[in-house]
Amino acid sequence: MKKILRYLLIAALFLPAAAQAQFETFKDSVVQLYGVVMTADSLKAIPAVSVIVKGRNQGTFTNDQGVFSIVVLKGDIIEFSHVSYKAKLAEIPKNLEGNEQSLIQLMVEDTTYLPVTIIKPKPTREQFERDFVNLKVDDDDLEIARQNTEAAKLRVLARTLPADAGEGMNYSMKKANQQLYYRGQNPPMNIMNPFAWNEFIKAWKRGDFKSKK
Repeated sequence: MKKILRYLLIAALFLPAAAQAQFETFKDSVVQLYGVVMTADSLKAIPAVSVIVKGRNQGTFTNDQGVFSIVVLKGDIIEFSHVSYKAKLAEIPKNLEGNEQSLIQLMVEDTTYLPVTIIKPKPTREQFERDFVNLKVDDDDLEIARQNTEAAKLRVLARTLPADAGEGMNYSMKKANQQLYYRGQNPPMNIMNPFAWNEFIKAWKRGDFKSKK
């Protein structure tokens, strides 16, 4: 119990001194930054310039006379930005004496070239109807899927695309089973089979026997 009281007494004596030293260190690092932002060529005040402390969510804007004031820390980097001027950076010296710093920041105009805009007269009703009728609308996913599943397109793909491994194996197994089934006898002739002739006529109409180049 005596040790705990001794520790509490030591903490009560030294903690205020440590907090006071930390406060003095922080107080010495705080800087009141004020100044004016002007154009580099004519020294005219620039209003509405954004003054931001990089790395922290802290900033301000210049007034109508280009004047600003902000509290920063020694070693901070200040960014000046405006939509019509090139951005500038200014660093607060870490070894700055005192807690005030004045700054005159000059900015150079930043020219931005916009793309050319061509203004055309309003089209007549006849021109609008003509352009609307001739408008090419790209197919959506549903239309593309419908075209890919058409019977004619599937037949073309079936004739032109090579067989995959599964189809090749099924064809080979079918031929082998047919040979085994008719082993020792002559296979039937389908020349008088009406179903075979029907399939032959359909294949002829589809163009299955045309030469493929």
